[in-house]
Amino acid sequence: MQREEALKLLEEYVKDEKMRIHCLASEAVLRALARRMGEDEDKWGLAGLLHDIDVEVTNADPRKHGLEAEGILEKYNLDPEIIDAITMHNEKATGRQRSTVFQHALAAGETITGLVYATALVYPDKKIASVKPKSVVKRMKEKAFAASVNRDHIRECEKIGIQLPEFAELSVSAMREISDEIGL
Repeated sequence: MQREEALKLLEEYVKDEKMRIHCLASEAVLRALARRMGEDEDKWGLAGLLHDIDVEVTNADPRKHGLEAEGILEKYNLDPEIIDAITMHNEKATGRQRSTVFQHALAAGETITGLVYATALVYPDKKIASVKPKSVVKRMKEKAFAASVNRDHIRECEKIGIQLPEFAELSVSAMREISDEIGL
């Protein structure tokens, strides 16, 4: 599947603008992770872009989210590894634990976008250009800040060999590259 087709699919299934922004940010972070890890940038980018394709269909029900995505995406001849990573980004629904580099990368990459976004919003200009990666790392320790962001998922970056400060730098940089697209 090409990116343009994936964008159309995302628009078909995800109507909420904030959720689409999250998916675009996730795509950017996953592409940056793929470059860093020597993986297929297009493949990882598609996983980031489409990982929440079923969020509105399932009403974000953690017992179904990810599983419905599998059914949706299988119709599009998508690489099975992409579908697996997307399904496993919500391991609660599967009853299994993430075990591959791709699975951990998607879980960590899509989750850190929320923390970076929230960090940008506390700056006076509300721009990602103002966000310092060390501020993101600092916010990781503040449980009340962006409380819905699962810090354990973000720490999965260490399971793929990237320490948190580097991961924060990579993520902030990736999101800066698309700041106009995501309104930051």
